[in-house]
Amino acid sequence: MPQRFIDRMDRILKARDSLLCVGLDPDPALLPKPIRALPAGRRLDRFLDGIVDATAPHAAAYKMQLATYLPYGEAGMRALARLPKRIGNTRIRILDLKANDIPNTMRFFRDAAFDEMGFDAITVTPWLGWESLEPFHADPAHGVFVIAHSSNPGSVDFQEIPTPRGPLWLAIVAEVRRLAHAHGNVGAVVGATFSDAFRLARTTLGNKVPLLVPGIGAQGGSLATAVREGVDSEGRALLVSASRSVIYASSGKDWKRAAGAEAARLRTQINQLRSGLRTT
Repeated sequence: MPQRFIDRMDRILKARDSLLCVGLDPDPALLPKPIRALPAGRRLDRFLDGIVDATAPHAAAYKMQLATYLPYGEAGMRALARLPKRIGNTRIRILDLKANDIPNTMRFFRDAAFDEMGFDAITVTPWLGWESLEPFHADPAHGVFVIAHSSNPGSVDFQEIPTPRGPLWLAIVAEVRRLAHAHGNVGAVVGATFSDAFRLARTTLGNKVPLLVPGIGAQGGSLATAVREGVDSEGRALLVSASRSVIYASSGKDWKRAAGAEAARLRTQINQLRSGLRTT
């Protein structure tokens, strides 16, 4: 029987001694100047390969936002499709789709992301109902991260609506816990810009159920709070995602070195924050 996604993620975080997830989001307007000087057909692969090489010693996971590849047309989709193999299976590879649709359509997302492209997990939203996630229940080796509380300011418009189980986002987290225990492959997304949410999220999820935390770095989320409140009792079950602050650490000829240095700094800071919390 294939290893459950939750167990595989825990094994990778422990083996790499890292909770850092690097967001590979290639904004055409932010590419380093040496990359922009290259012929158009070579820019994207050269940039992404350089970032992966520079950050791989420090990262436990990579997350790719589909929207950032679409402006490149066919070249962007080819680059996205080759990244999982380029990164390799010793790190978690997440396709950031925030997908949600009827189960039959979600089945196509599942098959494309996992079977055709080689990703380990995708992000989804639950707004069409929990039945929309049913296609993923039969594949415990691959993960789904359910958006509970996103990092953008407007998230409060809906995610903080009161329910009998608390704010809507926390009710979602409670259902994520149930699904995670039932299927072994479900986690939650809680944005770092809402730092008071982490204690509630982790208390609700318990041990092992993973949290994916965007919003560190350019979006200004609190790394200290995310780590101290977000890890489980073993100091894991958390992926801290940083994109722009890492991959655009420099726009000059030292862009690869700068990206590696920022990834190393973040990993060290995360490990220092959780060092006093570990029990294993």
